[in-house]
Order: sequence, then C-alpha cells, then structure tokens
Amino acid sequence: MAAVRIQRFEVAPGEAMTVAPRIEFAKSSTGAKVPERFRTTNGIKFVTAFGGQLSILDSVLGWIDPYVQVNTYEEQFGKSNPSTSRRLGFQAMISAKQIAEYVAMKKLGLDVKLVIGRVVIEELVCDGAPKKNAACTNLEVGETITHFDGVATPTLTDLAEQMKGRVVGDTVELTVIPYKAGATVPDITKAEKRTVQLMANADDPTRPIIGFVPADTRTVSLPFEVKISTADIGGPSAGLAFALALLDELTSGNLMGTSQVVATGTISNDGSVGAIGALEQKAVAVKASGADLFLVPSGQSADEMKRARTAAGSGVKIVQVATLDEALQVLRANGGNALSATTA
Repeated sequence: MAAVRIQRFEVAPGEAMTVAPRIEFAKSSTGAKVPERFRTTNGIKFVTAFGGQLSILDSVLGWIDPYVQVNTYEEQFGKSNPSTSRRLGFQAMISAKQIAEYVAMKKLGLDVKLVIGRVVIEELVCDGAPKKNAACTNLEVGETITHFDGVATPTLTDLAEQMKGRVVGDTVELTVIPYKAGATVPDITKAEKRTVQLMANADDPTRPIIGFVPADTRTVSLPFEVKISTADIGGPSAGLAFALALLDELTSGNLMGTSQVVATGTISNDGSVGAIGALEQKAVAVKASGADLFLVPSGQSADEMKRARTAAGSGVKIVQVATLDEALQVLRANGGNALSATTA
C-alpha cells in the first residue's frame, strides 16, 4: 500500500520559511552601488503547501487527516498535466519575485521599471475554437511565439500590433519555439511554423484572438541586482512576503517588531494583494512555525477564513490585507517600526 502510487494527489500543510536568507544583492552590470543592508533576527516568512502524487496508504491517511485534501487527477490539474502544472508554477514564482522587487523598490523611491517580456503561452482557449487549425490543437502550453506571418513579435505589444486589421476566421502562420524544461532562454534553432485560424473573443464576437492566455513574463529593471532563491518552489503566493522582506532588508529599523510574522498573497505592480489557494493548509504550517501574526489577502472567502483560523489556533492572529500599504499599517500597529528611507 505504501509503494503503489495511484491517481490521487494531495494538498497538504507545507512549511513557513524566512525570506531574508534567500535574498542576495549585487552590483548591476552598470556598476551601480549596492545599498546598505539592514539584517533582522526575525524576518518575515512565506508559507507553502505540499502537493504530490499519493500511494494507497498515503491516500487513506490523507482522507483521515482533516488538514489534507485528497484530489483526483482532474481536481488537481484540470485540463493540464503534472509537467505543465509544474512549469506554470515555476513561471508564476519567477513573476512573483519580479513584481515584488518592482513594488518594493518603487515604494522606496528607487529608479525601477517593468520591462515587457517575450510571448509565452500559459493557457490555451478551447471553448469556441475553430474545428480546423485551432490554437487549442496546434499550439502547446509553454511555447514561445516569436513571429506572426513572418514579422518578429518579441513582445505581446508587438503581437497585438500585428493582429490589427485581422478578422475572425483569418488563417495566420506563427513561428513558435517549443518549451524545454530547465531552459531559461528559448532556443531559436528549434523554431517551428504553425498554422492557426483566428477565433472570436468570447466577450466580443467581432474581435479576433489567436486563442491563448499569455504568461506574465515581465522583468524588472533595477539599479542593482536582486536575487531571491526559491529552488523547487512554485506559485505566486509569496509575492507579498517577498515585497515586505525587501523593504525590511533595505531600510533601518525592524518592520516586524518583536512578532514572528508570516505573509501570503500574490502581489500586483500597483501593490494590491491577491487571493491564494490552500489557505487552511498554510495556516497549519504557520501554527507549526511558532508565528503569532499571519497576513493574508482580503480576497479570501469567509469560509476559507473560518477554516484557516480554526487550523491556526488562538495563538496566531490572522489579519486580512488588500494592499502592501495595508500590510505595513498592520505591522506598525502590531509593534513594528515605521518604514524609513533607504540609504541606497
């Protein structure tokens, strides 16, 4: 029973981990000065949930455990598959780090900007797709689109420009580079031609679309290099924790005060905090970490919050926040220092 894997997958409590030891600052290619770093002894933590394929025994134990969710293949991956889900998770983590860096540096008044990245397919649109030459069947998740009818489209803005004047039903030729696990830059020598018939936008039947949802491939241009090591961790839910950790490390004082703080939530470039999954499982991990304050997105449902509070216990104060500024206000009210000016 312990050795035989079956088509059941878990969502289980993970681990709360301090962000600061994962952060590195270095000079940029222009040689810009690295700012002074203010290290703290109780830096903010981000929290994970585990998800993996189960054995027969693991499934039985998971069904018994009130904080382990046992899913079928479809419940876990939907129309995707494990490898695609893993790739999307890593891409989401990369994006979360980039946006967190942008938001934190902008908050500190540093010279920072977001740079539009390449066109990568994150999801295919199949509802209403043409019967012949649909993107849904002729393209693959993870592929990079480099040309539209022979015209280079290095960014989504360029691709949108080439779509002007097109109508639903037009057939176009796309040049794509297949996804390769572990590759950080698409291999142009592997480029392939794909024929795709444009389909109608579900919200506006007169507007043609190719039939895919693009990945967020934006990168951030900073006055110095920032690296946040996350190894095999995927997903976007650590964005808020990353932004707060960067602010804490780049300013004097201690944003957390004497509290042990964990945060979860996606972060957008305007500083808004988005909802996340597996909140109940993450609350279990927060309790196990010894934290006393848990910042979570305001967008979580009342039922999710009720279950999370039960899982975390009375020793953990859970506060919902909608923005980075709200998170800073909560930390200040909880005894943390006010955000000071950077010395960069």
